Amino acid sequence: MRWKDYPQPVVNVRNSRAFELIRILSAVPVNPLIQQGWERQVTLDEPRLSEVVEMYREIGFDVRIAPFDPDSESGCMECMQSSAERYQTIYTRRRNSDVSDS
Repeated sequence: MRWKDYPQPVVNVRNSRAFELIRILSAVPVNPLIQQGWERQVTLDEPRLSEVVEMYREIGFDVRIAPFDPDSESGCMECMQSSAERYQTIYTRRRNSDVSDS
């Protein structure tokens, strides 16, 4: 039996919590690095930033560093927001990934 052959549940989508969640999530912009296959790891400042970048490279990851974006973080960010220019976010992906960098 194929997926489309299974009976589909009947739900009043417009009045459901799922619809509200989909509406909210569709309004959230998607990070272009994530779309290119990069995975967000951590936001740090020096000297830990350089140490962690080196560690990821040593274990076989490509590494990208992006400026800290408080809007994309969760949790308490008050300390980081007060000196946001100090912080960078590390993104990684496996080397030789077949995802293009375009």
